Amino acid sequence: MPKRLFDLIFALISVIILAGLLLLSLLLASIDTYSFGLFWQDRIGQHGKRFKIFKIKSLHDSTKKVTAFGRCLRAFKLDELPQLLNIILGQMSFVGPRPDLPGFADLLQGNDRQFLTLKPGLTGLASLKYRNEETLLAKQASPQNYNDTVIWPDKVRINNWYSTHRSFIMDIQILFYTVFPFLSFDVEEFMNERR
Repeated sequence: MPKRLFDLIFALISVIILAGLLLLSLLLASIDTYSFGLFWQDRIGQHGKRFKIFKIKSLHDSTKKVTAFGRCLRAFKLDELPQLLNIILGQMSFVGPRPDLPGFADLLQGNDRQFLTLKPGLTGLASLKYRNEETLLAKQASPQNYNDTVIWPDKVRINNWYSTHRSFIMDIQILFYTVFPFLSFDVEEFMNERR
């Protein structure tokens, strides 16, 4: 089945199944943040083009701090649910490199830009490896430096590897381990087995 057809059908089914949870999350986020619970933000998409990504708000507008409900949303990745609309619109796929804020992927040069030929994904190999990225960064003396010098280059490496090795079966495996995060999955081992 072509990837776009799979994405469209699966996204439409997911929206129908998760509509109640999505609406409830939006309502609670609106109450929790004292503002409309949905927000959109510029991200870098396929071929380096910008698009608006949709998320459920987890930050309070005035304090810019993560709210109590926002922490819950982030812990279970529920703040990402509105990205099903990005998938339906054809801006994203279920599996692919996560779309970054301007100032990262759009500044890459040469072969490092290889993964930008793909649509960004709701999940991907780099997302699985750095599932607990916020916790990892919180342990660093200089979180921004650690992100810029360790995490970001590693994500580029993983995303470029995915761009040359991807397959429908691999996408299903990535989705499976995304949905069942308690199952053991070593991204580096997974990649080494397929070199």
